[in-house]
Amino acid sequence: MAGGHAIRGSRVGAGPMGEAERGESAPRIYVAFWCANQHKTTPSFLAGATVPDQWDCPRCGWPAGKDEANPPAPPKIEPYKTHLTYVKERRSQEEADSILSEALEELNNSDDF
Repeated sequence: MAGGHAIRGSRVGAGPMGEAERGESAPRIYVAFWCANQHKTTPSFLAGATVPDQWDCPRCGWPAGKDEANPPAPPKIEPYKTHLTYVKERRSQEEADSILSEALEELNNSDDF
């Protein structure tokens, strides 16, 4: 026994893994999906299972459909919005000026300084 290992090159539980060991595989169907980047993916589904209309492309992440000529449109990516952008969406410039003048007036009238 060289190096103190009884079985070299194998691991615990390793053995022949074929159909005889696992049993027969369930019947499968393969469905092709295409994304807008013309990537093709072919996942397998259990025969008789409901196949979805869309599938996420594993290469680009865009939605993929079953019709190669008309793939789903790519998702619309919204730009990052800052806090100020959200505030400007909620308030008009007149409202902002009014709130600012009230806050400044409150600060000028307080004796906390």
